[in-house]
Amino acid sequence: MLAAFRRAYGAAWWHAVLVLGCLALTALVVGRVWPEPLSGLVLLWFGACVLVHDLVLLPAVSSLDRFLTSLPRPRVRVVNHLRVPLLASGLLLLMFLPGIAQQGTETHLAATGMDQGPYFARWLWLSAAFAVLSALCYVLRVLVHLVGRRTAGPGR
Repeated sequence: MLAAFRRAYGAAWWHAVLVLGCLALTALVVGRVWPEPLSGLVLLWFGACVLVHDLVLLPAVSSLDRFLTSLPRPRVRVVNHLRVPLLASGLLLLMFLPGIAQQGTETHLAATGMDQGPYFARWLWLSAAFAVLSALCYVLRVLVHLVGRRTAGPGR
């Protein structure tokens, strides 16, 4: 029976249960948010995020990834040394975008007693630190590879 379900559905039974649970959670959240006066804007924002992700970001990232993996393969691959800092920087931007864009300045000031001014500079510094650390890891890996080739001799 499970094999027939897997053939018909295309994945394991627990995947279907997980998807149904996510849909139930989404329905619960929408049910709680809907009576709010700005719920239409929240749903519009969510829909716009889905469209931008599916129609712009995912094809751009997939194209860049396909291009990078189609290049002649060096001994030490550079792809993950680009992916990790970009992902970390993007996630930080997503998390702190309201602070970076200085939305809700009065509320933030009242709640924390601090200004939102440093958010953008700190995000830039963290993004630069991610890039530098990734570049240092790449250089270290290349050096280890070169030293390993030298000590192994000409037969390698």
